[in-house]
Amino acid sequence: MRSHPLDPPTPAEIELAVAAVRADGRAGVRPRFWGITLDEAHARKVVAGDASGVRFGLVVMAPGAGAWEVDVALDDAGATAVAWRDVDPRRPGITSDEARAAAQACRESPLFQEVMARRGIHDVSLCMVDAESMGGFEEKYAGRRVTWGTVWHRTDIEDNGYARPVQGVVPIIDMATMEVLDVEDHGVIPVSEEAGPLTTGAFGPDREGLKPLDVVQPEGPSFSVDGWQVDWQGWKFRVGFTHREGLVLYDLEFQGRSVLKRAACNEMYVPYLDSNSTQYRKNFFDWGEYGAGPLTNSLALGCDCLGVIYYFDGTHLGGYGDPVSIQNAICMHEEDASILWKHNDLRRGVSEVRRSRRLIISNFQTVANYDYGFYWTLYQDGRIELEVKLTGLLSASGIEEGAEAPYGRIVSKNVQTPIHQHYFGIRLDTAIDGSLNRLVEEHAEGEKDPALNPYGNAVRYVREPLTVEGGQRNDPSIARHWRIESAEKTNRYGDPTAYRLVIPNTTRSFGLPESVMSRRAPFIHQHVWATPYAEDEQFIGGQYPNHAEPGEDGVHVWQEQQRSIDGVPLVVWPVLGVHHLPRPEQWPVMPVEAIHLVLEPDGFFDRNPALDIPDPAAARGSGSSCCS
Repeated sequence: MRSHPLDPPTPAEIELAVAAVRADGRAGVRPRFWGITLDEAHARKVVAGDASGVRFGLVVMAPGAGAWEVDVALDDAGATAVAWRDVDPRRPGITSDEARAAAQACRESPLFQEVMARRGIHDVSLCMVDAESMGGFEEKYAGRRVTWGTVWHRTDIEDNGYARPVQGVVPIIDMATMEVLDVEDHGVIPVSEEAGPLTTGAFGPDREGLKPLDVVQPEGPSFSVDGWQVDWQGWKFRVGFTHREGLVLYDLEFQGRSVLKRAACNEMYVPYLDSNSTQYRKNFFDWGEYGAGPLTNSLALGCDCLGVIYYFDGTHLGGYGDPVSIQNAICMHEEDASILWKHNDLRRGVSEVRRSRRLIISNFQTVANYDYGFYWTLYQDGRIELEVKLTGLLSASGIEEGAEAPYGRIVSKNVQTPIHQHYFGIRLDTAIDGSLNRLVEEHAEGEKDPALNPYGNAVRYVREPLTVEGGQRNDPSIARHWRIESAEKTNRYGDPTAYRLVIPNTTRSFGLPESVMSRRAPFIHQHVWATPYAEDEQFIGGQYPNHAEPGEDGVHVWQEQQRSIDGVPLVVWPVLGVHHLPRPEQWPVMPVEAIHLVLEPDGFFDRNPALDIPDPAAARGSGSSCCS
């Protein structure tokens, strides 16, 4: 029994939905599935009292017969498949089960075995093959649902294969039949002899002198949880989990006022910027082609999360129709965040200081070699921050001894890591003081009128209301940011109540305009997009990016309608980016690199909303005070 219409699908609900699909019969006796999705629009109607029951959408594949989107309705009477819509059978994402089957097909292929033998590798059971999306390079295999593989070799079962790329070997696999269609051989380059172990002590004795650091909350955490709903320090919101996006936050309110209706990392696009034979195809929609839900880690106390932790389990639909549960998929905890505000009055010899507490809701996804953490953080002053942590293993290529790596860095013997980029398309369904919002660009300009600027130091901020949907680029040199404003509420100064959007981490595409990467993910060419909410416009890079015609769907297409975004239910799509020129210090595993997005009150309040935070010493009951 679900506690709320927006709760994620339960294992029992998934079983019922899958059974309803199988009962229809048209998908055959062993269909494949790519995800189950809660119909959030229907769930909202249930919340409003305008509908009942629950609806899910499933993507179902019958290799050789077709693929469909299936709407399933669940109520007290059971589950019913109420609608089937044809989908191009090439287009659903690659399931983890299919990826494993494709890798095994390679290992069993005589052609693959022959190509590996040329490199002195005869035990292919130790070869790792990562099934990759074709990413716009399907010409030779038009009409097929195909994948290609990057190949790695382990010296034994415990070896870190990602430290030993097999350069020049590219298997091509038909995903419907699991037939190895071809194994490209671009020439033999020695596989690295250097290992890349990650276990304790692998590179010498552990560093000494590290003392225990324990987080203790003797009275428990300051948050309360009811099912998937959380209350903390004036914040109230719901946690969710989806196949496509992983962690989702719904209905964020602060001090009883709405801020966001929905927040999630909506898509991740990773293009590699190296023309060598095992890199040039690499440009992935990691969420749209694989799904964040199935790639979600099970988190461990004391390792991934430290302190007094509350965990949410996640469930997704496996490739063959079974519910797959992920224990501790989402971690929530409080952290001390240093100083919230402080002033030392030198004249009176009195100091006032308050410490900041923050609530972090996080999860981690592993996409083959890379690991990504998404940390949504709420602060006591109404601020929201998304921190994306990039770690894991760099994707590597083999290289001849003594050769140069013009499009990357050499990090080990016969190993180079290519230059690449990470783009994170964020979806923010805004609700600043209500459902009707607008977007305003603001930047700084020096006063040009000499009569108003006799000393040359006057700088004004310039407001440019954005009334029609479209995209904008960031420009820190003019302090550019965006205000998401209420179209209905004002503060005591007569200004619309608002939140300010700041995106300090951006990059740009360096691909030639005619390149696949430039045409395939046009959303990366702007840093902020805005559209009016539309039920069928869910993913910034398009609904089905796998085997899509470059640029056929996504926010860049929707904005051609030139709809108004002035006083409407608004969706803002920030795009975070990082240009990654690898460093040797990031091998064999990459220390965390963090990038950020910030939403902060901007006229949402009339004054500092954190003036009610208790004196930290007094709050501890020490009898003393931080005021002196």
